[in-house]
Parts: sequence; C-alpha cells; structure tokens
Amino acid sequence: MVDTRPASDVQLRPFELRDLESFLRCLDVVARERRYLAMTEGPTREQADAFLADARARGMVQEVAVAGGDDVVVGWCDIIRKPYPGFEHSATLGMGLLPLYRGRGLGARLLDAALAGAAKLGITRVELEVFSSNARAIALYERRGFAREGVKQGARVLDGASDDIVCMARVV
Repeated sequence: MVDTRPASDVQLRPFELRDLESFLRCLDVVARERRYLAMTEGPTREQADAFLADARARGMVQEVAVAGGDDVVVGWCDIIRKPYPGFEHSATLGMGLLPLYRGRGLGARLLDAALAGAAKLGITRVELEVFSSNARAIALYERRGFAREGVKQGARVLDGASDDIVCMARVV
C-alpha cells in the first residue's frame, strides 16, 4: 500500500533523545535496502549511543522528519563536525528517507534545515560520499550547491555489483 499523505503531514525538527528508537528503526530499513548507505543493517543501540555521544561532543546537527502525531521518524539528515585541528570548519553529511516518503521534497527540506544548522555552528565546508547509482541524491546535492570533487572507482562491490563513490562538497 502506498502512503499518499502529502509531505506537509511530515514535520521536520531537531533530533531529540526520545527519537532514538524510531530513528534506529528508520536507519535499519534504509540500510537493509543495500543501495544507499555503506552499512547493510542498522547499528545496535550500544553502537548508536557511542556514535551519538562522540558526534554530539564534536558538534552535530541532526534533523529528523516525523510522520503524523505518532512522531515516527521517516527520515534524517545529520552533519557531523570533523574532530581534527585545522578541520573544525568542515563536517560530513549523511541522510536517508524511508521508501514511502521519497519523491515528496522531504530530502531537500531535511538537507536545507541541516545546512542552516551547520552554518550557525560556523561550519563552512560540508562533505559527503554518495554511490554513483544514486542519481536522484546526486541531483539534489548539486541543486544545493555541492560540487563533485572526485570519484572512488569500484569502491563498493556488493551482491555481485560494483558501484563507484562520488565525493562531493559544498563550501560557503
């Protein structure tokens, strides 16, 4: 069954700790698609707790898309500052949406919100890696000012298929 609710039924807001379980379920669904993320299944709760603690300590922006009154996380976009001296102005972006919520403009809304939050933290360079097979994501990033900086050829071989990774960045 296809969810035909308009994108306006989905609210965007900063991630809150109460979102963690729902976020992990969302991340796991996207990871198990084996198409968009480097991971093929979501992290354990313990792994997620450790990752989030480190990311928050470094400076992290994380926006979530929640559906209806249930506050079910259906997508996210996070930007995590790099931890090394001389690189504090730069960060890495990750995002994903559940299949039923793609194609509604939510990715663009999440990306815009996260980029605005990163700018408030003084982050002037945002980097990402995207599989070359993910043409829709690449087009979104280009519309938002990301430029291609290189390609890691044959970087992933999964389920008998090879995919390049496109390295992109946005500098403001």
